[in-house]
Amino acid sequence: MKILTDQSLQAYNTFGIDVSARLFARATSVNELKELLNSPEAKSNKVLFLGGGSNMLIKGDLDYFVIKLELDGIDLLEENEQQVLVKAGAGVVWHEFVMQTLDKGWYGLENLSLIPGCVGASPIQNIGAYGVEIKDRFESLEALNLETLKVETFGLSDCRFGYRESVFKQELKGKYVILSVTYRLTRAANINTSYGIINQQLEEMGVTNPTPKDVSNAVIAIRQSKLPDPKEIGNSGSFFKNPIVTNEMAEAIKIIHPNMPSYPVDDNHVKLAAGWLIDQAGWKGKQIGNYGVHKKQALVLVNYGGASGQEIYQLSEDIIADIVEKFGVKLEREVNIIE
Repeated sequence: MKILTDQSLQAYNTFGIDVSARLFARATSVNELKELLNSPEAKSNKVLFLGGGSNMLIKGDLDYFVIKLELDGIDLLEENEQQVLVKAGAGVVWHEFVMQTLDKGWYGLENLSLIPGCVGASPIQNIGAYGVEIKDRFESLEALNLETLKVETFGLSDCRFGYRESVFKQELKGKYVILSVTYRLTRAANINTSYGIINQQLEEMGVTNPTPKDVSNAVIAIRQSKLPDPKEIGNSGSFFKNPIVTNEMAEAIKIIHPNMPSYPVDDNHVKLAAGWLIDQAGWKGKQIGNYGVHKKQALVLVNYGGASGQEIYQLSEDIIADIVEKFGVKLEREVNIIE
């Protein structure tokens, strides 16, 4: 267990922001994590837990003790003819986990292929894509109470999942660190192609009777065609949430913009496409020096190399203000801002 000083975090955040942490260590087990949290360094400094670094924007150098969670392992807990319970460590790379489940014939996560980050972040954000969210397959998670250093178990209702939300982003933020997540997956292939773009991609692939692996391949192809690879262009995927507004607000906007897409949420609310709003406002593809908005996906802010976190944050502020001015809708960031 080694604690480093002035550690560069450029390789540990998918934006590729060149910042440093005053103190840095890796935790490869729960016991190691507890030792680090009991150390004088942890007791005298703010602690930041780092997973895949894919859902954050770091604005500048951090006067923190950064602990990189590298809790590994994928375990089959229970199985029967219909279902399996699979537990994955918080440090397992999400996409690699999805690929392993598919290879073993455990289905339900195929629509969530190629989402960046690690397993531990998946319930915090209630990550979702193409008609599936984590809560649909979630069984439970284990988390370390940072006050007592005891491991606690959270079930589905305990997590209070919402759209890109959970209790860990609200009242329990900063009070727990997730150690592992257990998912309930099926042996039967219950294909979800409710998003038309998946059917279009399957048709282009010449697939008429898709398997879960085919759906995964289609999702991967779609994401690769729209989203930049963080290894090539720094980004954190979707930077903004799709806003949920009242039916009345949506109808008022449609008077001026009749082609605006919207999706029912309940009897009184609809979800708007943040990417469409940003595109219509003229931000898509806009480049400011070495950062900007991706040319293929307006939801994605990018670092072409050498941009600061503060610059990208200010870009997001400018976009939010512009969308309010043009549409009366305030966008929320999906990424976590670290400062």
